Amino acid sequence: MRPQVAEGFAPAKVNLALHVTGRRADGYHLLDSLVVFAGVGDRLRAERADRLTLEVTGPRAAGVPTDATNLVLRAAATLGAGRGARIVLDKHLPAAAGIGGGSSDAATALRVLAELWGLPLPGADAVLELGADVPVCLAGQPARMRGIGERLEPLPDLPPAWLVLVNPGVGVPTGAVFQGLARRDNPPLPEPRPWPDAAALARWLGETRNDLEPPARAVAPVIGEIIDRLAATDGCLLSRMSGSGATCFGLFASAASASAAAQALRGMRPDWWIADAPVASAQATRATT
Repeated sequence: MRPQVAEGFAPAKVNLALHVTGRRADGYHLLDSLVVFAGVGDRLRAERADRLTLEVTGPRAAGVPTDATNLVLRAAATLGAGRGARIVLDKHLPAAAGIGGGSSDAATALRVLAELWGLPLPGADAVLELGADVPVCLAGQPARMRGIGERLEPLPDLPPAWLVLVNPGVGVPTGAVFQGLARRDNPPLPEPRPWPDAAALARWLGETRNDLEPPARAVAPVIGEIIDRLAATDGCLLSRMSGSGATCFGLFASAASASAAAQALRGMRPDWWIADAPVASAQATRATT
C-alpha cells in the first residue's frame, strides 16, 4: 500500500573543486568536479491530493517561485504528468547560490513523489534536462562529476570533515561567469586518492581549483572578501567558492572549529547567510533522503 505522505531532505551540494575542461559544439561546458553534500539543506513534504500544488515556507522562502518555473514542479511533471500532490518545500538554503539548492530540491522531489506515487525514477537523460546538478543530487552521495553532469564516479571514502558555508546575498549570473572564463580547455582534476583525514583532503584540494572563481569574483568582488575571511579563521584548512558562486566554503577538521569560525563570521557580518555543517558520508546522505 502506497503512503499518504512522503518526506525528504535536500542537502546543500558543494563543489570542493571544479575544473572546466572543454566546451561542446552545442555550447554546454564540460566539467570535472568533486562534489560532496553538507548536513544543511531544505526539507520537502508531499501528500496525496487531486491536483499538483507547491507551497514554499521557511526562512529562505522569499522570492522562490511557486509556479511551473520552480524545479520541484518541473521534476514532478517529468516523473508523473497529470498526477496530484500537495508539496510543501521548507526552504533554508539561499537560492541561485552555487550550492545546488534548486537541483537538490528537484532531486528530492523525484524521490519523494516516486515513493508517494509508486513510480520508478526517470532515466538519466530526463533528469539531466532538469539541470546539470540534478543527476548528482539524485544519486545523493559524494562523487566525481564529469561531462555536463551526467558522468558520476564514486570517490574514496571521505574522512570526517566540516564545512562553513557563507553566502553574501549577492546574485551572480551563471551565464556571465562562464562568459568570463579566460580559457575553457583546462586540465582535469588529479586522480582522487585515499584521504586519511581532513588535512590530507585539503592538501589534495590544494592541487585543484574552481575555474569559475576568477570570473565570479570579477562580477561580485565580495567573493574575495568571503574567501579571505574564511581563510583567516582558526582551523580553516582551505577556503574556496562553490559552483558558480556566490557561496564560498571553508573546510575544517572538527565540528568545534567549524562552529567557532561560523560564530566569529556571524559577529563580523550578520547580514551574510552562514551555516556550519558536516560533510555527509555516502551512508549519512542516503539515510537522510
